[in-house]
Amino acid sequence: MIAIARFQIPQSEAAAFSGAASAALAALAECDGFKSGEVGQNTDEPGLWTLVSIWKDVGSYRRALSNNQVKMLSIPLLARAIDEPGAYINATSE
Repeated sequence: MIAIARFQIPQSEAAAFSGAASAALAALAECDGFKSGEVGQNTDEPGLWTLVSIWKDVGSYRRALSNNQVKMLSIPLLARAIDEPGAYINATSE
């Protein structure tokens, strides 16, 4: 399962956002079922950011969002995400 959250962040907040996104990703990485993740900044539109994480399955991702550390670090961040679907099934997995 792939979770993608995109963000429109003012340039003045870029450094703080990058740190918060990295901390949220680190908390997610401690959860069962986490496979990998990245924080990225768009090369053409520097205000556009993404937080991508790959999970063993949907249940692992949903359980991770219930973790207290994840709630403290990720939920405030995800509240700033662009409102669009962000959960995908990995079509190339076994």
